[in-house]
Amino acid sequence: MTETERTRIEEAWAELVATARRTVADGLVVGTSGNVSVRVGDTVLVTPTGVPYDRLTPQDVVGVGLDGRQVLGELEPTSEVPMHLAVYRSTDAAAVVHTHAVHATAVSLLVDELPPVHYMTAALGGPVRVAPYALYGSDALAENMLRALHDRTACLLRNHGTVVHGATLAQAYDRTAQLEWMCRVWLTARSVPGHTPSLLSAGQLREAGEKLRGYGQPRRD
Repeated sequence: MTETERTRIEEAWAELVATARRTVADGLVVGTSGNVSVRVGDTVLVTPTGVPYDRLTPQDVVGVGLDGRQVLGELEPTSEVPMHLAVYRSTDAAAVVHTHAVHATAVSLLVDELPPVHYMTAALGGPVRVAPYALYGSDALAENMLRALHDRTACLLRNHGTVVHGATLAQAYDRTAQLEWMCRVWLTARSVPGHTPSLLSAGQLREAGEKLRGYGQPRRD
């Protein structure tokens, strides 16, 4: 490994650990549940299984190849490696965040798709689908997840949680937080007796999606 590659790995691992700790601080996971990964070249850095995130150090880096073979570290990688690798093999994602967020998990028990209650649905590619239940860490779960993620950057896992990917860890995390917020909005609205939540149409989502593509500060050369 060259010095440049080593530096990239170190920087990516530091950001991964910070993101994993944030999932706990923000209440998106409990204990060591959930996991985070980031791709650096052909290496996927992942959180290890069963280790509290506040105990991770720069020396605890864990990495696997796209074939699933461990190439970095001594700690055992997360049991959800098949799910993370399925995303990287099938999309151009550079980061994946998986959580057990309360409201999102609750929604996964009730519907097959999160109703479009907010225009930020468009930022995730459209209404967020729910992948059928399968045992955690299994190839079946990874397959179900990929079908639910088709043309989307996020999905819910029935009786389990969320999977979101992005071009960066920051983007994947922000999308995860947005998904949890939308789930909370829908659950809150549908809990009001005698009222049905108002939903956005496909046309309204397309309009929002077009406008969102130009969202943010313009780049300055």
